[in-house]
Amino acid sequence: MEKRTYYISVQDGMISQHPGASPWEFQISATDEDVILLREYFDQLYSEDWINFFRAHVPAVEYHHDSSNDKMDELRRNIYQMLYRLGNEETKTFISENGLCDMKSAD
Repeated sequence: MEKRTYYISVQDGMISQHPGASPWEFQISATDEDVILLREYFDQLYSEDWINFFRAHVPAVEYHHDSSNDKMDELRRNIYQMLYRLGNEETKTFISENGLCDMKSAD
């Protein structure tokens, strides 16, 4: 499968083939299937964020006992592992130096 260059913003959940379309943090080379999976991760993260927003208004549920927060952490790990695996050297260096994923499971 052919790989293409994509520009990713984790903060915005944005995936683009055009570097000037909007701000981005990471450059990757990915197949169509990779991009579909990354989009699914971003969509799930967005949904979990809304769940957390509503949960935040229920004081009876403590943050550290909230499975939605655990799910968001897991999704972020998956996203950064995928970006590390598909990223250019600058992307890999940034993720590695900032401890954003487990390098052993990313390769």
